[in-house]
Amino acid sequence: MAFPLEQWYYEIPLVTRSFITLSAVVTLATQIRLVRWFHLYYTFDYTFRQGQYWRVLTNFFYFGPLSLDWFFHMYFMIRYSRMLEEGAFRNRPADYVWMLVFSGAMLLLLAPLTESLFLGSTLAYVLVYVWCRREPRMELGFLGLFVFRAPYLPWVLLGFSALLGGGFPTGHLVGIAVGHLYYFFEYVWPREGGRRWLATPSLVQRVFSAQVGDEHGDNAELRAPLAGETAQDDRSSSGGSDGEDSDDADYAHVVGDTFPHASQRHAGAEDEYDDEREWTAVPRPHSD
Repeated sequence: MAFPLEQWYYEIPLVTRSFITLSAVVTLATQIRLVRWFHLYYTFDYTFRQGQYWRVLTNFFYFGPLSLDWFFHMYFMIRYSRMLEEGAFRNRPADYVWMLVFSGAMLLLLAPLTESLFLGSTLAYVLVYVWCRREPRMELGFLGLFVFRAPYLPWVLLGFSALLGGGFPTGHLVGIAVGHLYYFFEYVWPREGGRRWLATPSLVQRVFSAQVGDEHGDNAELRAPLAGETAQDDRSSSGGSDGEDSDDADYAHVVGDTFPHASQRHAGAEDEYDDEREWTAVPRPHSD
């Protein structure tokens, strides 16, 4: 008989489960000093000029030292990643992975704008934005203060982070921009008759076909939605959708500062988390 925690873990869909597992492994590795956090963050100089290519991936999996803040980030990532994977990307892990690959690549290109060493929280904002646009009629409650439609959630969180952080959360805005870019080219543009530019490559589909077959049976659906189906499934916030919408009466609750501003650093410096748990600035590597 499985323990409740084990049962909960294996109920999480494949891609989300893999992501949080890697995040937990990276965090534990830094806690026991197998690696140091400053070997994980992304900069162009270290990654490409010094050949430390693992930073392209590790910067998305590190959310800080093991703490309440880390558990909060994990909860938020699991919540929205799982809802996306079980909803809009149900039985389509290849499409979900391709969305993460596209989003990660765009965030790396825009990393100089974020002034952040790690892009995991920014990636989470991409997931929040895409999920909200796919659930335009769902109503959300914020701290019990007011109720609003799901598409406004990224902007509510952006404003709340700005109020608590004492500065403008540029990284969060970049995440919203990348999320909107994906949503437009994946759902809006094909609906208007345009080409589906972000279609998942066949190679990625084949890699995940065996996994879906094992978990859901041989008849599991692997294809991406066609343009006509996208138009039918995609519900705009103004017009809604035909038929019943079971989410119309649902409420989700957002608690606290979704993405704490601790991940944002001062421009021109990197931060080192020393043994006394205090941040000390060390110079950013200069390009030649």
